[in-house]
Amino acid sequence: MTDSGGVQKEAYFFKVPCVTLREETEWIETVESGWNVLVGADKEKIINATHRLSPITHRESPPAHYGDGRAAERVICLIKDFPRGGAS
Repeated sequence: MTDSGGVQKEAYFFKVPCVTLREETEWIETVESGWNVLVGADKEKIINATHRLSPITHRESPPAHYGDGRAAERVICLIKDFPRGGAS
């Protein structure tokens, strides 16, 4: 359970179901994919969400919403392959 936007996204990356104690989120894709439930401060919603959530075992990894986790490798390859100018 959290009210932190950062924790919501981290929970998604680590495949941990999340109950968010807010009415809205900047990470709507975590809700749409079933990893996050918005409950606000409603006691019954909080209780129900914690009973309903269970780890989801079928999801692409790493999360497709945020790329495949290989951006740094691609940048390094581009830098290595960049033509070098100047005097030789």
